[in-house]
Amino acid sequence: MKQLQRITTMENVLEEIQQTLLSLAEVLEKYSHLQGKIQILSNYYGSNEWKQDYADDEQGKLPTTLKRGVLSEDGIWNVLQKNKELLHQMKEITENN
Repeated sequence: MKQLQRITTMENVLEEIQQTLLSLAEVLEKYSHLQGKIQILSNYYGSNEWKQDYADDEQGKLPTTLKRGVLSEDGIWNVLQKNKELLHQMKEITENN
């Protein structure tokens, strides 16, 4: 009976690992493709264009219905910082395994 229980337990572990690795591979592929867009956002943040857009928003020159999360200094900074943290975390995982 212990043998059957052990095999069943290990089968469940194998299935969980397989499903998680498949999901991770899909997410990493998407994340990899996002790096180019992250660079575009990083270049925009703090650029003269961003500063002008920010100033125009502060002066009420932009439509009130316009989504403007990109003009939030904290919003962009938080996204860029999170990206750096994730890259660092992935590097640590690969170095430690």
